[in-house]
Amino acid sequence: MIKVLVPGLFTTVQDLGREGFGPLGVSPSGAADPISLRLGNRLVGNTEDAPALEMTLLGGTFCFPEGAVAALTGSEFDADLDDHPVDLWTSIEAQPGQTLRLGVTRSGARCYLCVQGGIDVKHFLGSASTHVLSGLGGLNGRPLRQGDVLKIVPTRASFRNRTIVPRVIESLSHRTVLRVTTGPQNNWFPDSSQRLFYTSAYRVAEESDRMGLRLEGRAIPSRSGREMITEGVSLGAVQIPPGGQPIILFVDQQTTGGYPKIANVISADIHRVGQLRPRDELRFERVELETARSLLREQEELLASKRFMQE
Repeated sequence: MIKVLVPGLFTTVQDLGREGFGPLGVSPSGAADPISLRLGNRLVGNTEDAPALEMTLLGGTFCFPEGAVAALTGSEFDADLDDHPVDLWTSIEAQPGQTLRLGVTRSGARCYLCVQGGIDVKHFLGSASTHVLSGLGGLNGRPLRQGDVLKIVPTRASFRNRTIVPRVIESLSHRTVLRVTTGPQNNWFPDSSQRLFYTSAYRVAEESDRMGLRLEGRAIPSRSGREMITEGVSLGAVQIPPGGQPIILFVDQQTTGGYPKIANVISADIHRVGQLRPRDELRFERVELETARSLLREQEELLASKRFMQE
């Protein structure tokens, strides 16, 4: 089990989400940085979609009364196990009674704590992911609190020391340029607006969360006098509301929206959106659909190979 001594700022149980329920109004949720979750689970011998803890900006303190095999992935949160520093991207063995402490992030927004066997919580619509706004999934549909106790799925697997190779970590690292394809209402925006969108720098606003990242920068004007009917929206869609400040829809997004969408973040860069913090700066780069598919194939081929991890 895991005893929560300090919960951190916003720590939730997440897996890879519940796909396919958008028509019912249920967002996918899941890890904001799915690549870090997948790699963390593979480090401890789990399937890639096993439930883990996602910490945001400030980590927690957790005790393992019976010990555990664990791994930390994502952003650097200054972790130590009983005052001994813990490296990211490597499996560790916590002895019974040891305590893992994490501090404030030193790089991106989120860090993942994966444990061998995975966290044992009740699934909703096939997923353990927490959706806080609706109070569904995870541990009672909410972030962790002090005193919570999380069960770990029993396993007979033994500890194996595994590490993600540095070049893989570098290839998946934080980017200040998000690659996008054109959105379904791209033609609502004149050429001047599109040039502005792709040449401007934007800053992530403080109001950003797992529903969406609000950006601050040059306002993007659209052709006046047009209104659209509310329609389904996709993960990573970049909406332009009346004020002209872009919003990137994210994992806890609403499933429909009525603002025009100028672009969509490609699948290969979604994990990078999950590591953006308030006040981070970013730009957009347009790529063609075939390039987006190629980049995703390359990423998946790397993750499927045996070259990404050493023992």
